[in-house]
Amino acid sequence: MAEQVKPTRMELIKARARIRLAKRGHKLLKQKRDALVLEFFKILEKAKDLRSELNRMMELSYGSLAKAEAYDGVFEVESAALAVKKVPAVSIEARNIMGVKIPAMESIDVKKTLAERGYSVVGTSAKVDEAAERFESSLDMVLKLAESENALKKLIREIEKTKRRVNALEYVLIPKLETQAKYISFRLDEMERESFFTLKMIKRKMERKEK
Repeated sequence: MAEQVKPTRMELIKARARIRLAKRGHKLLKQKRDALVLEFFKILEKAKDLRSELNRMMELSYGSLAKAEAYDGVFEVESAALAVKKVPAVSIEARNIMGVKIPAMESIDVKKTLAERGYSVVGTSAKVDEAAERFESSLDMVLKLAESENALKKLIREIEKTKRRVNALEYVLIPKLETQAKYISFRLDEMERESFFTLKMIKRKMERKEK
Protein backbone atom coordinates (compact mmCIF):
# COMPACT_ATOMS: atom_id res chain seq x y z
CA MET A 1 0.00 0.00 0.00
CA ALA A 2 2.87 2.39 0.85
CA GLU A 3 4.39 1.94 -2.63
CA GLN A 4 1.23 3.40 -4.18
CA VAL A 5 1.65 6.70 -2.31
CA LYS A 6 3.45 9.54 -4.11
CA PRO A 7 6.53 10.54 -2.08
CA THR A 8 5.93 14.30 -2.06
CA ARG A 9 5.95 16.94 0.68
CA MET A 10 2.23 17.58 0.12
CA GLU A 11 1.40 13.88 0.54
CA LEU A 12 3.45 13.80 3.76
CA ILE A 13 1.54 16.82 5.12
CA LYS A 14 -1.78 15.16 4.17
CA ALA A 15 -0.76 11.84 5.78
CA ARG A 16 0.25 13.54 9.04
CA ALA A 17 -3.03 15.52 9.07
CA ARG A 18 -4.98 12.27 8.62
CA ILE A 19 -3.04 10.67 11.47
CA ARG A 20 -3.90 13.58 13.80
CA LEU A 21 -7.57 13.40 12.78
CA ALA A 22 -7.68 9.61 13.23
CA LYS A 23 -6.08 9.87 16.68
CA ARG A 24 -8.60 12.54 17.76
CA GLY A 25 -11.44 10.33 16.50
CA HIS A 26 -9.92 7.35 18.32
CA LYS A 27 -9.76 9.32 21.58
CA LEU A 28 -13.37 10.53 21.29
CA LEU A 29 -14.66 7.05 20.45
CA LYS A 30 -12.83 5.58 23.46
CA GLN A 31 -14.43 8.22 25.68
CA LYS A 32 -17.83 7.41 24.20
CA ARG A 33 -17.28 3.66 24.70
CA ASP A 34 -16.23 4.16 28.34
CA ALA A 35 -19.25 6.41 29.03
CA LEU A 36 -21.61 3.86 27.45
CA VAL A 37 -20.09 1.02 29.50
CA LEU A 38 -20.51 3.09 32.68
CA GLU A 39 -24.16 3.81 31.81
CA PHE A 40 -24.71 0.13 30.94
CA PHE A 41 -23.58 -1.10 34.35
CA LYS A 42 -25.57 1.62 36.09
CA ILE A 43 -28.78 0.51 34.33
CA LEU A 44 -27.84 -3.16 34.83
CA GLU A 45 -27.76 -2.67 38.62
CA LYS A 46 -31.10 -0.89 38.44
CA ALA A 47 -32.57 -3.74 36.34
CA LYS A 48 -31.33 -6.32 38.86
CA ASP A 49 -33.03 -4.45 41.71
CA LEU A 50 -36.24 -4.08 39.69
CA ARG A 51 -36.32 -7.77 38.80
CA SER A 52 -35.79 -8.73 42.42
CA GLU A 53 -38.52 -6.34 43.52
CA LEU A 54 -40.85 -7.56 40.76
CA ASN A 55 -40.41 -11.18 41.88
CA ARG A 56 -41.31 -10.13 45.42
CA MET A 57 -44.32 -8.13 44.22
CA MET A 58 -45.59 -11.00 42.06
CA GLU A 59 -45.42 -13.37 45.03
CA LEU A 60 -47.46 -10.91 47.07
CA SER A 61 -49.89 -10.38 44.18
CA TYR A 62 -50.59 -14.08 43.66
CA GLY A 63 -50.82 -14.53 47.42
CA SER A 64 -53.47 -11.79 47.57
CA LEU A 65 -55.28 -13.35 44.61
CA ALA A 66 -55.39 -16.73 46.33
CA LYS A 67 -56.83 -15.11 49.47
CA ALA A 68 -59.45 -13.21 47.43
CA GLU A 69 -60.52 -16.39 45.63
CA ALA A 70 -60.73 -18.27 48.93
CA TYR A 71 -62.74 -15.47 50.58
CA ASP A 72 -64.98 -14.25 47.71
CA GLY A 73 -64.90 -17.27 45.41
CA VAL A 74 -63.22 -17.82 42.03
CA PHE A 75 -66.31 -16.75 40.05
CA GLU A 76 -66.64 -13.42 41.85
CA VAL A 77 -62.95 -12.63 41.43
CA GLU A 78 -63.08 -13.45 37.70
CA SER A 79 -66.21 -11.32 37.30
CA ALA A 80 -64.44 -8.41 39.01
CA ALA A 81 -61.44 -8.83 36.70
CA LEU A 82 -63.65 -8.87 33.58
CA ALA A 83 -65.44 -5.72 34.76
CA VAL A 84 -62.28 -3.64 34.22
CA LYS A 85 -62.84 -1.85 30.90
CA LYS A 86 -60.12 0.78 30.72
CA VAL A 87 -56.84 -0.65 29.48
CA PRO A 88 -53.69 0.96 30.95
CA ALA A 89 -51.75 3.12 28.51
CA VAL A 90 -48.04 3.69 28.14
CA SER A 91 -46.37 6.97 27.23
CA ILE A 92 -43.06 6.56 25.39
CA GLU A 93 -40.46 9.28 24.97
CA ALA A 94 -36.87 8.98 23.75
CA ARG A 95 -33.91 10.08 25.86
CA ASN A 96 -30.42 10.45 24.46
CA ILE A 97 -27.41 8.68 25.99
CA MET A 98 -24.20 9.49 24.08
CA GLY A 99 -26.06 9.45 20.77
CA VAL A 100 -28.13 6.34 21.63
CA LYS A 101 -31.89 6.91 21.71
CA ILE A 102 -33.40 5.03 24.65
CA PRO A 103 -37.20 4.78 24.97
CA ALA A 104 -38.37 6.11 28.36
CA MET A 105 -41.71 4.52 29.25
CA GLU A 106 -44.23 5.96 31.68
CA SER A 107 -47.37 4.12 32.70
CA ILE A 108 -50.70 5.93 32.51
CA ASP A 109 -53.83 4.76 34.36
CA VAL A 110 -52.12 1.59 35.65
CA LYS A 111 -52.98 2.28 39.27
CA LYS A 112 -56.72 2.87 39.52
CA THR A 113 -59.21 4.01 42.12
CA LEU A 114 -62.03 1.73 43.21
CA ALA A 115 -64.44 3.53 40.88
CA GLU A 116 -62.08 3.21 37.91
CA ARG A 117 -61.72 -0.55 38.28
CA GLY A 118 -65.30 -1.04 37.17
CA TYR A 119 -66.42 -3.83 39.49
CA SER A 120 -69.02 -3.38 42.21
CA VAL A 121 -67.62 -2.67 45.66
CA VAL A 122 -70.80 -4.10 47.15
CA GLY A 123 -70.36 -7.60 45.72
CA THR A 124 -66.66 -7.88 46.55
CA SER A 125 -64.52 -7.69 49.64
CA ALA A 126 -61.38 -5.73 50.48
CA LYS A 127 -59.42 -8.88 49.53
CA VAL A 128 -60.25 -8.27 45.86
CA ASP A 129 -59.22 -4.60 46.20
CA GLU A 130 -55.90 -5.65 47.73
CA ALA A 131 -55.21 -8.19 44.93
CA ALA A 132 -56.09 -5.60 42.26
CA GLU A 133 -53.83 -2.98 43.86
CA ARG A 134 -50.89 -5.37 44.09
CA PHE A 135 -51.22 -6.53 40.49
CA GLU A 136 -51.39 -2.90 39.36
CA SER A 137 -48.14 -2.20 41.22
CA SER A 138 -46.59 -5.29 39.65
CA LEU A 139 -47.63 -4.15 36.17
CA ASP A 140 -46.11 -0.73 36.80
CA MET A 141 -42.86 -2.43 37.78
CA VAL A 142 -42.98 -4.66 34.67
CA LEU A 143 -43.01 -1.52 32.52
CA LYS A 144 -40.03 -0.05 34.40
CA LEU A 145 -38.11 -3.30 34.02
CA ALA A 146 -38.98 -3.47 30.31
CA GLU A 147 -37.59 0.07 29.89
CA SER A 148 -34.33 -0.89 31.63
CA GLU A 149 -33.86 -4.14 29.69
CA ASN A 150 -34.60 -2.43 26.38
CA ALA A 151 -32.01 0.25 27.26
CA LEU A 152 -29.46 -2.49 28.05
CA LYS A 153 -29.99 -4.15 24.65
CA LYS A 154 -29.54 -0.86 22.78
CA LEU A 155 -26.49 0.10 24.82
CA ILE A 156 -24.73 -3.24 24.37
CA ARG A 157 -25.23 -3.00 20.58
CA GLU A 158 -23.80 0.54 20.55
CA ILE A 159 -20.89 -0.49 22.80
CA GLU A 160 -19.99 -3.33 20.41
CA LYS A 161 -20.25 -1.02 17.39
CA THR A 162 -18.10 1.65 19.06
CA LYS A 163 -15.59 -0.98 20.18
CA ARG A 164 -15.22 -2.21 16.56
CA ARG A 165 -14.60 1.37 15.39
CA VAL A 166 -12.01 1.94 18.11
CA ASN A 167 -10.19 -1.26 17.15
CA ALA A 168 -10.37 -0.43 13.43
CA LEU A 169 -8.73 2.93 14.07
CA GLU A 170 -6.19 1.61 16.58
CA TYR A 171 -5.09 -1.54 14.76
CA VAL A 172 -5.82 -0.82 11.08
CA LEU A 173 -6.20 2.79 9.97
CA ILE A 174 -3.69 4.58 12.25
CA PRO A 175 -0.89 2.00 11.70
CA LYS A 176 -1.58 2.14 7.94
CA LEU A 177 -1.37 5.95 7.88
CA GLU A 178 1.77 5.93 10.04
CA THR A 179 3.38 3.40 7.67
CA GLN A 180 2.52 5.63 4.72
CA ALA A 181 3.96 8.70 6.47
CA LYS A 182 7.17 6.82 7.33
CA TYR A 183 7.49 5.57 3.76
CA ILE A 184 7.02 9.07 2.29
CA SER A 185 9.47 10.56 4.81
CA PHE A 186 12.02 7.83 4.03
CA ARG A 187 11.65 8.32 0.26
CA LEU A 188 11.95 12.11 0.59
CA ASP A 189 15.15 11.73 2.64
CA GLU A 190 16.44 9.25 0.10
CA MET A 191 15.59 11.57 -2.80
CA GLU A 192 17.24 14.46 -0.97
CA ARG A 193 20.44 12.42 -0.49
CA GLU A 194 20.37 11.38 -4.14
CA SER A 195 19.85 14.99 -5.20
CA PHE A 196 22.68 16.13 -2.94
CA PHE A 197 25.00 13.44 -4.31
CA THR A 198 24.07 14.35 -7.90
CA LEU A 199 24.72 18.04 -7.28
CA LYS A 200 28.04 17.19 -5.68
CA MET A 201 29.05 15.08 -8.68
CA ILE A 202 28.06 17.89 -11.07
CA LYS A 203 30.06 20.36 -9.03
CA ARG A 204 33.16 18.13 -9.18
CA LYS A 205 32.84 17.71 -12.93
CA MET A 206 32.52 21.46 -13.37
CA GLU A 207 35.58 22.02 -11.19
CA ARG A 208 37.59 19.54 -13.29
CA LYS A 209 36.59 21.29 -16.50
CA GLU A 210 37.67 24.67 -15.08
CA LYS A 211 41.12 23.23 -14.37
